[in-house]
Amino acid sequence: MAGADVQEVARLVPPVRLQRCPVPGGGALRVLDGGEGPPWVLLHGRGNAASTWFPLWPALARTHRVLALDLPGFGNSTPPPGPLRTAEEGLRAFVEPVEAVLTALAPGPMTLVGHSLGGLVALELALRGRVPVERLVLVDAMGLGPEMTLASRLFFRLGPERLARVLGPRLFGRIAPLPDTPVHHRLMALDHELMTVPGGRPEATRAFNTLVPLTGDVFHRRERLGEVKVPTLLYWGERDNVLPVSLAEAAVKRLPRARLLRVAAGHSPHQERWDSAAEELQTPLDG
Repeated sequence: MAGADVQEVARLVPPVRLQRCPVPGGGALRVLDGGEGPPWVLLHGRGNAASTWFPLWPALARTHRVLALDLPGFGNSTPPPGPLRTAEEGLRAFVEPVEAVLTALAPGPMTLVGHSLGGLVALELALRGRVPVERLVLVDAMGLGPEMTLASRLFFRLGPERLARVLGPRLFGRIAPLPDTPVHHRLMALDHELMTVPGGRPEATRAFNTLVPLTGDVFHRRERLGEVKVPTLLYWGERDNVLPVSLAEAAVKRLPRARLLRVAAGHSPHQERWDSAAEELQTPLDG
């Protein structure tokens, strides 16, 4: 059902090809692919799916090949492989399947864009250096430091999937409402449908929970940020109530070639500022 719903939403944006790409050890990741030009790879946050990027698709696909992936265990991708006992294991469970798919697709030097959990995956891919990242865009990203608000930790520990089932689509949509457009209306319905799949997302939840404990430090790569040599844009909502903008302010001092762009938004500025985000994400970084 969710696959059909994605196709329905995709009719509201330029042509999008849906494909399933196998990963080592079995399973596959779903990839949405469209446009032509230098590739941009888009990685979503916890509980979302590749379709979350559709509002930006028309602007990005005019000049780029756009590849949006369902992270392991989310959307229509298969669950992340185990074991999932430690934060390093949890991170590898998200990163290695994405790395394998990007290697197989061989899109050439890419801009890698990641939001929240997807930002941590993007950062780790850049640190591993096995795919040709030429530009990094971190949107309210995990992984830059140990802080995360208690309210958001409680939300994740309770489980967005469980809350979506209990609250229903209308009430759940009020937690992080999207702009009033036809694409966003369909996305909100699709998000709820993907959240409430039978059986939930147990493997993806376990992997995520290794990264985000209820107390103590959230998993991060703050001490390794100096190893990121590619130009990096930190695109951050000033009203983020999950990952405070202070994380980005500290990280931009450690990243060798970075710029911080603060915008009037919350934790998902790429969705909240959909009419300007595509241009803002392409902000020049060098020179």
